[in-house]
Amino acid sequence: MSLRIALLGLLTTSGPSSGYDLAKRFESSINHAWQARHSQIYPELNKMAADGLVTVEEEGPRGRKTYTITAEGRRELREWLLEGTPSRSIRSEGALRAFLLPTLEPHEAAARLRAEAEVYTARLAELEALMAAKASWKRPGFGEHALELGIRQTRVVRDWAEETAAEIERAAGDPPGGE
Repeated sequence: MSLRIALLGLLTTSGPSSGYDLAKRFESSINHAWQARHSQIYPELNKMAADGLVTVEEEGPRGRKTYTITAEGRRELREWLLEGTPSRSIRSEGALRAFLLPTLEPHEAAARLRAEAEVYTARLAELEALMAAKASWKRPGFGEHALELGIRQTRVVRDWAEETAAEIERAAGDPPGGE
């Protein structure tokens, strides 16, 4: 359901768009919060058209399709935002790894966590650069709240990884950072 909602949101903020344009916009915005591949987007657009949530116009000699949100699509988006309760269940490989860290030797677990902290540090820099560039955004404000959430979550996970690595090293009597 969330891919459908994400596409309806993009069509609401961007106006009529081709599938290619939607996929590109998705990639540069919503994809930071909800991932989808081109191969998922196009079939969902077809389902949305069949369900009356978007209209489709073919134009040009190559049959480029332009999708426009309908009143029913706007209603579904609004209903989802106002009345729905988002799923709170999380399926995270990172959380599963954290759960299973005790199966590793302490130095292995700490090294794994430090590597994760580096990944999250790099990701945080990317997200902060996006936020710093918000003055140049084509749709001011769109995605800003989600970006701020992503920055905060990334910062928390990075800090957790660093602190947990240090805790494991202390408990094992190893020097911090595996030195």
